[in-house]
Amino acid sequence: MSHILDRPIWNALHTAHADLAEGGERARRYPPSIVPFAAAADDTRESLEALENLPAADEVMAIVEAGPITVPQGLTVLTDGKLVQMIAERPYERISDSRLQPLTPDDAEEMLALATLTRPGPFTLGAQKLGTFWGVKIDGRLVAMAGQRLRLPGHGELSGLCTHPDFQGKGLGTLLFRYVAGEISARGDTVFLHAYYTNTSAIALYKTLGFKLRSELNFRVVRRSA
Repeated sequence: MSHILDRPIWNALHTAHADLAEGGERARRYPPSIVPFAAAADDTRESLEALENLPAADEVMAIVEAGPITVPQGLTVLTDGKLVQMIAERPYERISDSRLQPLTPDDAEEMLALATLTRPGPFTLGAQKLGTFWGVKIDGRLVAMAGQRLRLPGHGELSGLCTHPDFQGKGLGTLLFRYVAGEISARGDTVFLHAYYTNTSAIALYKTLGFKLRSELNFRVVRRSA
């Protein structure tokens, strides 16, 4: 039997994030203002047609699956790549640090600017609707952040981890990593994350922090033709 994390988008949109889902039983997606992820129920003609009909003209969606990704004819593939999915080998202890603070919608513009600069993965102004984010500010400026994205039964995704280039090498990323992992573990969930297959330095770091490779995933960004 497949693991619940083999189809993270589909399973999240049917469980913890069902209230955010657009679509029906054949295909679902998150609102594009929150995150561009989408998934079909299966590779049947009916499901692929439903997936094709989710976006408006020229709208972009991202599909992540452990197995092959079939794209309907009405969608054009813009990016075709691989991710690694990593999972914590143990629960993390909760920690505290006076430098950390919860981020709010008032921080959304600055969060998006930091994510655009450092490119940790898909990020939007509405990302906080998926889960709580925390950050470090220096002289009132957001210089590092991390938070929670996908949620599935028994599992929580650590995501959006990034540090401004001017402040890298000071341990802020590791601090945020351990803090968010501790918050996810505290509610009884197993922490998991995704990284680009080519980001070998990040993958090596996550291994030193107690994560192991669970699976490789296919990743496609598609756009509906006008």
